[in-house]
Amino acid sequence: MILLITLLHVLVCVFLILVVLLQTGKGADLAGAFGGGGSQTAFGARGATTLLHKLTTASAIIFMATSLTLAVLASRPSSTVVEEPEPAPAAETTPATDLPAADAAAEPGAEFEEGTESSEPPSQPEDPQGADPGGQ
Repeated sequence: MILLITLLHVLVCVFLILVVLLQTGKGADLAGAFGGGGSQTAFGARGATTLLHKLTTASAIIFMATSLTLAVLASRPSSTVVEEPEPAPAAETTPATDLPAADAAAEPGAEFEEGTESSEPPSQPEDPQGADPGGQ
């Protein structure tokens, strides 16, 4: 539908350009160039309506109608008969949190749980009196 209206719109546009260029002006003679005219009306003398004038009016009306129709059709959301398939949901991944290295990195200063091996000996509790076990 839009393609047909667009094609009609372009054809009418080209026709309108040609019809306007074929018409002669109101004061196309030599007297009109120097301001002399046979009439004192605001827009010059009006002659009989010619075929080119009628074609210009009709093509201008069709051009405006197709312009408005295309604008309205372009502003509407497009509807299709064919349904598009929905994209497959992405597979959910869970972070590996049960690794000992990840737990130690997540909680700096946390002591190791029982049953895990460590290269460092377990820390000794501090003496409440502040005595140094190595002696002074």
